Amino acid sequence: MSRIGFKPVVLPEGVSAEIGENVVTVKGPKGELSVAYPSSVSVEVKDGKELLCHRKDEEIRTLEMHGTVRANIANAVKGVHEGFSKELEISGIGYRCEMKGANIVLHVGFSHDVVIAPLDGVKITAKDETHILVEGIDKQKVGQTAALIHDTKRPEPYGGKGIKYKGEVIIRKEGKRAAATSKK
Repeated sequence: MSRIGFKPVVLPEGVSAEIGENVVTVKGPKGELSVAYPSSVSVEVKDGKELLCHRKDEEIRTLEMHGTVRANIANAVKGVHEGFSKELEISGIGYRCEMKGANIVLHVGFSHDVVIAPLDGVKITAKDETHILVEGIDKQKVGQTAALIHDTKRPEPYGGKGIKYKGEVIIRKEGKRAAATSKK
């Protein structure tokens, strides 16, 4: 059983938290986020410097949610203090991107251009034609927007063409031609 739920969430300087009816609202220099939690878990502020999560019973569902609630609150605190970002890289001949207002237009080998609009609170920027930066305060929305871009054209294992996350390792496969000639 995980003990992550027992770790306190430290509030950095400039970040405050308010606890309502099954909702924690975190305010910081980058914005404000609300995290809902089930009634089987309670959250309290200790000395205005840290948040503590407690479970009210020992049921399996409560044990599962205890660590999840703590992780969601920690992500909200980090988001309003520092923010989250994901970088994507486009590789392939003729593959590129461009910005049209807040939306990003992807030219990735289809007969049409793919336009992706960011979710609320997320900002997409194209550093150049082959690098995309997705930023925001909500970790889930940043990840979802980056996944929408990534899923447009996932990198293929033979040529490596497509959209990949920065630092993602693509396991390359040997083509049929190369395998046939190496046996001789």
